[in-house]
Amino acid sequence: MGPPHGGFLLGCLLLYLALQPLPASAVPVNFSQNFQPYWAPDHISTSLDGGPLRLTLDNTSGCGFASRKTYLFGQVSVQIKLVEGDSAGTVTAFYVSSVFFFCSGGQGVCRRAAALIKKFHYMSSAGDNHDELDLEFLGNVSGEPYLLQTNVYVNGTGNREQRHSLWFDPTTDFHSYAVFWNRYHIRILVDGIPIRVFENKEAGGVPYPKQQPMGIYGSVWNADDWATQGGRVKTNWTHAPFVTAFRSFDIDACEAAAAAAPGAVDDGAAAGYCGGGDDGGGRRQAWWDAPGMAGLSPHQRRQLKWARAKHLVYDYCRDAARFAQGMPGECLG
Repeated sequence: MGPPHGGFLLGCLLLYLALQPLPASAVPVNFSQNFQPYWAPDHISTSLDGGPLRLTLDNTSGCGFASRKTYLFGQVSVQIKLVEGDSAGTVTAFYVSSVFFFCSGGQGVCRRAAALIKKFHYMSSAGDNHDELDLEFLGNVSGEPYLLQTNVYVNGTGNREQRHSLWFDPTTDFHSYAVFWNRYHIRILVDGIPIRVFENKEAGGVPYPKQQPMGIYGSVWNADDWATQGGRVKTNWTHAPFVTAFRSFDIDACEAAAAAAPGAVDDGAAAGYCGGGDDGGGRRQAWWDAPGMAGLSPHQRRQLKWARAKHLVYDYCRDAARFAQGMPGECLG
């Protein structure tokens, strides 16, 4: 038997939870209503009964999908089951980016456009000003673990890679991966556990992605020039096709178009509206802007410490040889 006042405490706890700011929706979104293929739609298969979305990579093409809308602040998540067996050379990506890309032309046109987008994506110092938050799953030979590489691009500059091992086999079942961002910080979460936090240090001169709305993307593609053991292990096409499955898409984020005039998306208006500004009816406070969302809870900080201690295998902030001229500002202090 529990303590005599356990019912009272439970009631207080339930009341407390009921008063906490929650995401606007906890129901997974419909793929076809919220996303569409942007690259090689013939390599993307959907199920009429609501089953997983399957992305296929073979020796002719990879493929990718993009959200129909852009968002600024909130959380986006998906469950992914990665390529089984020998996945060396392959990359499965889930990311948000202000490089918003659609292709309504034929497959050949879209494939060429997608190739240009992919090339642009890795020109991190090309002078563009896009923002992007990446999760990239780097394949490996059979029996060797996947690595999850994350990166943060702000105003076109990336070079903020971290790599983590995972505490489970990501090929045997679906696991949840999420990106959360608000005015204060960015979180990358795996099965609800924060593995990376990028704080807003604009006061110290470090740029932060808080102005540009971003689309949501997923893709699978060949990157055997760098993805596995620095490019030493190439993709074995005799093991193709390589199939990654996505399901349970969830978007609890601020739709940028809601802040703009019909037919236009104004980044400044989106930043004000989505960042807790006045939407015409007084102060608007979304769940991601609530007081408790300015940082991690004590429990989340312990989870992050555990993830870094046990599973962080590369951190650009520890790579003094790479940044011999001085560490990036966010790595200081």
